[in-house]
Amino acid sequence: MSKQTGRCLCGATHYEISEEPIITAACHCTHCQKATGSAYSLNICVPESGFSIKGNTLRSYVDKGDSGLALKRFFCHQCGSPLYTQADAMPGIMIVKAGTLDDTSEFKPAANIWCDSKMEWLKHEQQMLDFEKMPPS
Repeated sequence: MSKQTGRCLCGATHYEISEEPIITAACHCTHCQKATGSAYSLNICVPESGFSIKGNTLRSYVDKGDSGLALKRFFCHQCGSPLYTQADAMPGIMIVKAGTLDDTSEFKPAANIWCDSKMEWLKHEQQMLDFEKMPPS
């Protein structure tokens, strides 16, 4: 993955990743499910030195990880987009939300984590219908 850029939904806050990821992962923990409103969070862990953010709409929420240490979740207060997390258990690492990348074509998670709380429908291979856009009514 080369240099990447990303932004929140409204575009008020944007970032740049200038270093290679340490790991990419889909996190299935219940906190990520609640924070994203989805089945999992797609994450790119990068060194703090390789992450820069611009914009003045950031707010944060301090959560507690399984380690008992703080997880600082940063999001745009205008549009609500979750952008990145800093975990006290992982100093110097930025956990960037892959869904906010401007170009997701190179992103692929290398691991699934917290699979013990993975949603049941994801635990089993299932055939699903795929639609390019909204399905016809």
